[in-house]
Amino acid sequence: MWFITLILLIFILGLIILVHEFGHFITAKKAGVHIYEFSIGMGPLVKSHKGRDGINYNLRALPIGGFVSMAGEVYEDDDTKTIKKEDFMCNKKWWQRVIILAAGVINNFILAILILFLMALIWGANSLEPRVGTILASSGAATGGLQADDLILSINGHNVSTWDQTQIVLYLKNESNIYEFEVERDGEVITLELEPDVTKTESGEEQKTFGFGIKQTEERGLWASLKYAFARFWSLISTMWLTVINLFTGKISLSSLSGPVGIYQVVGQSLSMGAAQIVYLVAFLSINVGLINILPIPAFDGGRILFLIIEKIKGSPINAKFENACHMVFFFLIILLMIYITVFDIIRF
Repeated sequence: MWFITLILLIFILGLIILVHEFGHFITAKKAGVHIYEFSIGMGPLVKSHKGRDGINYNLRALPIGGFVSMAGEVYEDDDTKTIKKEDFMCNKKWWQRVIILAAGVINNFILAILILFLMALIWGANSLEPRVGTILASSGAATGGLQADDLILSINGHNVSTWDQTQIVLYLKNESNIYEFEVERDGEVITLELEPDVTKTESGEEQKTFGFGIKQTEERGLWASLKYAFARFWSLISTMWLTVINLFTGKISLSSLSGPVGIYQVVGQSLSMGAAQIVYLVAFLSINVGLINILPIPAFDGGRILFLIIEKIKGSPINAKFENACHMVFFFLIILLMIYITVFDIIRF
């Protein structure tokens, strides 16, 4: 079972990264940027083919995504006698560079929307609204007065419109352990106070149980599937953005994030839940990769776009050595963060 989970993990991450890199590749090629290499996989070279366009199309040993190598991503990094000056990415028009950098993220988002659309066509479009379904007797929800069919509007001042958003808000740190719910019941807005039951997991982490479930309804058809795909996409984007914000405010701890080991566990759980859950996981992770990459942090695509925006504002290019140094420093910090997260993953494993 572990072998199948590992293969599936490699395939999922490989697909998402490959789709991302293909976005950079195709837009750079269309813009006339000199491309050294487009590789499927990472690590040692297995097979190479030089296309009529002069690009090396390579197959590499490790099936974990791929990459595209372009001339002049930050500055003229090759002999201008070998490569035309106008073929360096850094010498392309400002808007072309922005499109090339953003194309990977756009591809990830398109992949996710297509998957969500196909999921809804095959398995049905589930409702997203945070409407209460079942309530456990003697639970915090029952004691606090929550009732079946209540529509949750906000929790502790955070407006919610989907179940995804509701889940992340309930996960935020709350020292008082009192959660103020605003719900709509029979056309009237009511405020309730819920206190969840708190237990500790084997690893010593607190686990809060509210004791209510979500009411699910299902629609089918082309239009319902299309609406679901975009609504779920926006719901997940807003939820992930909320997560990023609360990582900085401290309401979500870094130890709650997952690295490769944590994702491996999630893939294993999804495998036991069936095909629909596995397909959904691909969409979820694709959005995740896209959103992280568009953050305005050096070493990410969003960071590179940020430097281009600063360049546009100041009217002249940013010092290439300074920009490169920023990308290298943040890349090192990201590697340290991944090691930190992976250690916690292993402890929880």
